[in-house]
Amino acid sequence: QVQLVESGGGLVQAGGSLRLSCAASGRTFIRYNMGWFRRAPGKEREVVATITWSGDRTYYLDSVKGRFTISRDNAPNTVYLQMNSLKPEDTAVYFCNAGADVARPGLYWGQGTQVTVSS
Repeated sequence: QVQLVESGGGLVQAGGSLRLSCAASGRTFIRYNMGWFRRAPGKEREVVATITWSGDRTYYLDSVKGRFTISRDNAPNTVYLQMNSLKPEDTAVYFCNAGADVARPGLYWGQGTQVTVSS
């Protein structure tokens, strides 16, 4: 199993940046594709970005391409989401996920971290 703990959310003005981190426990972290998903108020959950276990392929939601970057460091078992040029529509709870397959989530979820972008 994999346990995930997100950090790095907060309040930022439009145009600002945040970096989310997801610390994973479990010796099998390196075998999992990882992803970030989000749920905005009144909306369904959507994929933001995913990355393969090796880090050689990534997938991004169209609306975040060129602004967000997903990366991972298999030692120390952490996946990151660098978010630049943030917009109010990026406001959501962001969730880390293990086992993601391109845009589909895997079985393991973090508790989520709130990102709020003010206009």
